[in-house]
Amino acid sequence: MSTITLVRHGQANTNAKDEESYDQLSALGRDQAAWLGAYFQESAEPFEQVFSGTLQRQVDTAINIQATDPKRDPRLNEMRYFDLAMSAKNEHGISWPETREDFQTHLPQLLTLWQADALPDAPETFAAFETRVRDTLHNIASTKGPSLVVTSGGVIAMVMRLTLGLDISAMARCCLAIHNTSVHKYTALATGLGLTQFNAVPHLERPDRRYALTHL
Repeated sequence: MSTITLVRHGQANTNAKDEESYDQLSALGRDQAAWLGAYFQESAEPFEQVFSGTLQRQVDTAINIQATDPKRDPRLNEMRYFDLAMSAKNEHGISWPETREDFQTHLPQLLTLWQADALPDAPETFAAFETRVRDTLHNIASTKGPSLVVTSGGVIAMVMRLTLGLDISAMARCCLAIHNTSVHKYTALATGLGLTQFNAVPHLERPDRRYALTHL
């Protein structure tokens, strides 16, 4: 039976205000990925293939985990949050989030507008994002597994929406909860993907690594 392990990339540039400057791992992000790789080795976690998006933070996380070059698929790239946020500000006067608390309010607003096609400058539609995530996971699930897939929080939240039938509010809450380098496991069933693990961080549970539990 094919299994898929989704991993969110390590901590990126938390001070970024645009897509390009965000797309790089912090020093902590590289540590998080390396620790996860060591955990997978210690637990003899088998992966026959490794995938990632084409974003640098995703590729670098995969390399730090597995020390190998992943198969790169742009369909695993994150939604362009900064571009969507700029559209929401220009079209609806929604302020840019300055704190994590602001972000917790901002993300559900943003996803709701995006799904309603109310962001005319969006680089892709919500429906297109949903379709590419669905198609990519279907393709990976049909191959010989188990597979490791390094991607981003929005993609993982979309997989949760697709597998559990979540509405936008619940999808946003899932997205906000996802830790950097967290592990999410799915089994390919005849009826679709079945969730077996969400947001696990076994490599960060040691007392001396509690500081490394990050969301942003």
